[in-house]
Amino acid sequence: MSGDQDLSWDQMMEVTITEDKLKAILIFKRVEGALKLTERDLEQVLSGYGIRHGVQRDTLTMIVQRPQDFYFSQNVVAIGTAPEPGENGYVKALFEETNSDKRPAERGDGSVDYREVTQLANVKAGQLIASRVPPGAGVSGMAVTGEELPAKDGKEAHFKVGKNVVVNPEKTAMYAAIDGLVTRTDKDKLNVFPVFEVNGDVDYNIGNIDFVGTVVIRGNVLTGFRIRAAGDIRVTGGIEGAEVESDGSIEISGGIIGSNKGYVKAGCDVRCSFIQEGNVTAGQDVVVSQSIMHANVRAGRNIVCAGAKGLIVGGVLQAGERVAARTIGNAMSTATAVEVGVRPELRQELVELRNQIRLLAENLDKTEKALAMLNQLASVGQLSADRLAMRIKLTSTRRQTSDELQAAREQILEIEKTLEDAESSRVDAVHTIYGGTKIVIGRYTRFVKDSAMRVSFRYSDGEIIMIPYH
Repeated sequence: MSGDQDLSWDQMMEVTITEDKLKAILIFKRVEGALKLTERDLEQVLSGYGIRHGVQRDTLTMIVQRPQDFYFSQNVVAIGTAPEPGENGYVKALFEETNSDKRPAERGDGSVDYREVTQLANVKAGQLIASRVPPGAGVSGMAVTGEELPAKDGKEAHFKVGKNVVVNPEKTAMYAAIDGLVTRTDKDKLNVFPVFEVNGDVDYNIGNIDFVGTVVIRGNVLTGFRIRAAGDIRVTGGIEGAEVESDGSIEISGGIIGSNKGYVKAGCDVRCSFIQEGNVTAGQDVVVSQSIMHANVRAGRNIVCAGAKGLIVGGVLQAGERVAARTIGNAMSTATAVEVGVRPELRQELVELRNQIRLLAENLDKTEKALAMLNQLASVGQLSADRLAMRIKLTSTRRQTSDELQAAREQILEIEKTLEDAESSRVDAVHTIYGGTKIVIGRYTRFVKDSAMRVSFRYSDGEIIMIPYH
């Protein structure tokens, strides 16, 4: 003790450790007279509270020099080392790497040259198409008390297995089971599909096409015809009022002139030069290089119309996250509706996940009860060989069910976060937006009265605000 103090250090000071054990906070409880203390005194106080790691020497020095500055605050006197979680594992799709330089060449007018289309992601039976990269180990941290803080390892990634692919027993590699084209379909499943080619238009000579694979049309698809493919669909010409549906993506070098007949629907993306009076739906993105006019377009994620013209006029566009175009609407105030933050399929997925959780919880409960009975028999030495085998099997089932339950709960949290997150939904007018446009973000609506340049519409505190576009 130094100076004219009658109180012990413990009566004057108190140290608390935060719940995560990463900070020690010193507060002065009572002080009498002028306080004289040394760094050694402070170190002894910390030591008494078991603080051994991350002591902030600079702070101690400052407290010793002018204690009165620190009387009424919470003073962080030690900072621990936070644990670092491991990197998550992921699936590396090899075909995309090797073929990324073979993306079709874009011409000056924004359309695409698909003569090279058959080179895209072609694989032979037995060829490796994806490998699984294991998760990284976490790096443990250290609490201010010197104890180790364990870190979480990264999450395992799992193959999403589609058609005509096989996975090795170690589940580290995926191979093509047939010759064909590697295709991603909804929920990121990897498939290998055979290819069906039409050299010319889809007309009365060809008829309708329904193919469990990828379809390449070297011509146009005329009004009234139907193409259905389990893989991708690639069209080097245009699509009229036809019904074109794919579980993968649909790429069209020309445009879609629907005359309000037929539809184009893809599980993943739709890419084309323009859409005129067409009905287009994509599970993920719709990417158009020239214009979308008087069309109904829906995308799970984004609608982007970003070429030199990049024009959206008339019709209704709905996207889960973002709509972006160079120009939206026109000087004649043609009614144009743009809606973002609407993802009905996510709400559907929530319903399915909740049902799945209910079933898994019921199964887990049954397994737990059966195991409890077997464990009771084991404790009195009455476990026959077949009951022992049953117990081992049930233990494995319990672990698997609780893992699946955990995964489903995490998925629900992620979806709920996305649905609440209208913050990330936006409408971008890179050049001009005209009056007559209706903007909807989530549950909120705003009518654009006067034209504006380079603006972005976002949701903020119960209304749609207009801010400069960056």
